[in-house]
Amino acid sequence: MIPTYSGQYDIAVIGAGHAGIEAALAAARLGCKVLCLCTCLDAVGNMPCNPSVGGTAKGQLVREIDALGGEMARAADATCIQFRMLNRGKGPAVYSPRAQVDRMAYRAYMKQTLELCPGLTLMQGEAAEILTENGAVCGVRLATGLRFQVRSVVMATGTYLKAATFAGLYSRPSGPDGMLPAGELSDSLRALGIPLRRFKTGTPARLDGDTIDYSRMTVQQGETEGEGFAFGGACPEPRAVCHLLYTNERTHDVIRAALDRSPLFTGVIEGVGPRYCPSIEDKVVRFPEKTRHQLFLEPCGLGTREVYLQGLSTSLPEDVQLDMLHTIEGLERVQVMRFGYAIEYDCLDPLCLDATLAVKSVPGLYAAGQLCGSSGYEEAAGQGLIAGINAAHYVLHKKPFTLTRTDGYIGTLIDDLVTKGTNEPYRMMTSRSEYRLTSRQDNADRRLMGYGLELGLVSRERFDNMEYKYAQADAELTRLKKTVLPPSEALNARLEALGTSPVASGASLYDLLKRPQVRYEDLKDLDPDRPDLRRAVVEQVEINVKYEGYIRRGLRDVEEQKRLEDRLLPEDIDYLSIPLLRVEARQKLAAIRPRTLGQAGRISGVSPADIGGLIVWLSNNGEKHV
Repeated sequence: MIPTYSGQYDIAVIGAGHAGIEAALAAARLGCKVLCLCTCLDAVGNMPCNPSVGGTAKGQLVREIDALGGEMARAADATCIQFRMLNRGKGPAVYSPRAQVDRMAYRAYMKQTLELCPGLTLMQGEAAEILTENGAVCGVRLATGLRFQVRSVVMATGTYLKAATFAGLYSRPSGPDGMLPAGELSDSLRALGIPLRRFKTGTPARLDGDTIDYSRMTVQQGETEGEGFAFGGACPEPRAVCHLLYTNERTHDVIRAALDRSPLFTGVIEGVGPRYCPSIEDKVVRFPEKTRHQLFLEPCGLGTREVYLQGLSTSLPEDVQLDMLHTIEGLERVQVMRFGYAIEYDCLDPLCLDATLAVKSVPGLYAAGQLCGSSGYEEAAGQGLIAGINAAHYVLHKKPFTLTRTDGYIGTLIDDLVTKGTNEPYRMMTSRSEYRLTSRQDNADRRLMGYGLELGLVSRERFDNMEYKYAQADAELTRLKKTVLPPSEALNARLEALGTSPVASGASLYDLLKRPQVRYEDLKDLDPDRPDLRRAVVEQVEINVKYEGYIRRGLRDVEEQKRLEDRLLPEDIDYLSIPLLRVEARQKLAAIRPRTLGQAGRISGVSPADIGGLIVWLSNNGEKHV
């Protein structure tokens, strides 16, 4: 006979993908007894899509995760086979680190990290039901019947809920990479009144590297200098290269001829796919004027011949995938090791969550990752970290922890999801943050490491090292302002060689460095008193000099927004009875129940005039609502 409960834990984390890993580690490191459930232990930390971490906007998320004490950055650095900083030709607001990682090594690193974490139990098992008592979480039941008593649950189920994969007109119940789907938990969530919908994503084929003609492609090398993802760490050594290639009109002809066998265009797939990462068949149909689309070949690891074909996500039939691949230069004789597929899955409407990622209607229940309607490893990990912290704080009776848009990309991501919702898989982009110049990847430690220290996830030593870095940068900025170079032949020759005008009178090093053509290193020979600074410090100096006016303006915007975010809204407001608000605004505010005046202003359907009316109403209704 199965006992009522087979064990007792503070928190159960359902899923051990990128969201579940961060949630479980954070909760355990904060002193909770954590059970982390995974349908297959061989899939811990799996990368069912591209074997990489970071990228545009996503790299910012990883740096923020590191600053708060998460694990993804360290794992990526430890298993990196190529590191690059994207968008160097643009401003620092969009610089984005990206790493190709060894897929199997990353999984092994994360699995071992979970296994070695004190207070954390890793267990294979499919969660089938969230158990509640008096409306609050009290346990979790596995599909086999085992029950575990818990006080909080973090759901991080990824793309497994009632998942089905598609290749052409063939489909079957399946999770990513042929794993078993999770069949029962969706019904439990519906029974709890949690709104669900169907989303879809896809992945390209994996190719046999020994059947690729790399000589006909452009090589992309990695970087060797600077930091990796983790602040204070060295740039990982490059151990592999990537390659750039393109589709062509012959490729597109093969795709067009097979659209009648595509599940996307025959109505077989009902879920909504990601607009910013479409399949190749979708791109060919939507952009008929384009004669080619850019692709990348990315090695899956050092111990395998598998190569990931970035940019060719597809759910076309397997024979069509082969014909399509063989039209691409360098892939004429390629053999496929894993065919591409689309995957459709259940996820919840994130408007049912608050800024802590708690389900509003079920105390003790939290959600993170693709279950919340987002896409991407990095978005999932950022949410998992916040959900894990708040689940622990719930159990430990501590104050909830939230990040705002002014704090950075994680705050923006969560605010977008819980305030605006999403009708498609949400992908983080730099354009989503109105504070991107002050929320850069390089200063995530300065912005967030204090939170990590206060939470107990960042050590005092690491925090002190961060403060020393910025003290060095501030001291150098002061020195540059005070150091004036008199006009000289050597100085003017250097300036003219750099393509900028000579000086007729003395100029400070600071003013010279403000010129777009001049870099910090360009003035080295003319600056004998220069201290020996590491690259991360020099980067801070250059950014603060060259973008001083923009950064000052951005900081003013941040302070203005903080004033709105600091104005908390009472939890008991009856929005439906406020006559100064339009009917749509009343309904939206009543449904979402924003925590602050700033969040209220970002709700779709709430206008600036509605916010003005709300402020007037608050001012006229006594001290209780001021």
